[in-house]
Amino acid sequence: MKTRKFELPDELKFITVGRLPQKHSRESMKDKVCVITGTTSGVGYQAALRLAKAGAKIVMIVRNREKAEHLCAEIRILSANPPDYYLADFSKLNQVRKAAEAILAKYPKIDVLINNAGVHMTTRVLTSEGHEMAFCVNHLASFLITSLLLKRMIQSAPSRIIQVNSEGHRFNGFELDDLTWANRRYRGLGGYGASKTAQLMTVWEFNDLIKGKGVTINAMHPGAVKSNIGHNNGKLYNFYSRNIIQPLLKDPLISGDAIYYLASSPEMQGVSGKFFNLTNEEIPAAHALNRDIGKLVFQKSKELTQLDQENIYEV
Repeated sequence: MKTRKFELPDELKFITVGRLPQKHSRESMKDKVCVITGTTSGVGYQAALRLAKAGAKIVMIVRNREKAEHLCAEIRILSANPPDYYLADFSKLNQVRKAAEAILAKYPKIDVLINNAGVHMTTRVLTSEGHEMAFCVNHLASFLITSLLLKRMIQSAPSRIIQVNSEGHRFNGFELDDLTWANRRYRGLGGYGASKTAQLMTVWEFNDLIKGKGVTINAMHPGAVKSNIGHNNGKLYNFYSRNIIQPLLKDPLISGDAIYYLASSPEMQGVSGKFFNLTNEEIPAAHALNRDIGKLVFQKSKELTQLDQENIYEV
């Protein structure tokens, strides 16, 4: 009698995918303009350094000027291509919009966009514009930047968009009629999961918009690595993170290498609308693949970012 080989269900295959060997690239990024958000620590920091080593022009959107200056000094040692940065608080969409518009005014081409900035909240906090904090920083800000830079990236084709997402989307928490958690008890993992679910859903919609236009968009989980995400949550959370969570996590160098692969490898040319665990393709959670809801999320995101009256997608 044949023994049937056991296979994990699709929603649990991320466990095995995360253990697969990683792919690597040695492709030059000389003079490629790479716009990266959230670069002053962790995943974004390593991605910026790795791409700079390969010759890319690093253009950062960051919140902290002093940290940005430190990183720029490091990049100048690595590369003859001087970096640039723009300041924006990702909880304030008007600042995000101004930074994107300033980049458009200065750079006639954009080869790579990496939306990496993120936050994890343990309590419900609303931004000054009335959005739930994690949803705004993790999803709405990246949605706005992607939308505003999209036409320039089509003009710069071939170009690539990478949304740094998370296996945290599997925690879900997404409810389209309660995006601010006004009618539910806020859960940190649920709020984080909701923001990453929304981001994934809009990746599929963006992918449909740009088909045949020389631009690709993919999402990726950057691995279980050390970062400063969640450091805004007070002393107790930071003590727990520093002493319990962080020692179990890997060096974010692996994330920088993975992003570099996705941004540069010839193997990724034309690959779009996918979700990767580092450099290996993976099936997201079923709720993030609901295209009917995804179309509603895309429209709602346009409204919340005040893009619903603009013709920026007609390219």
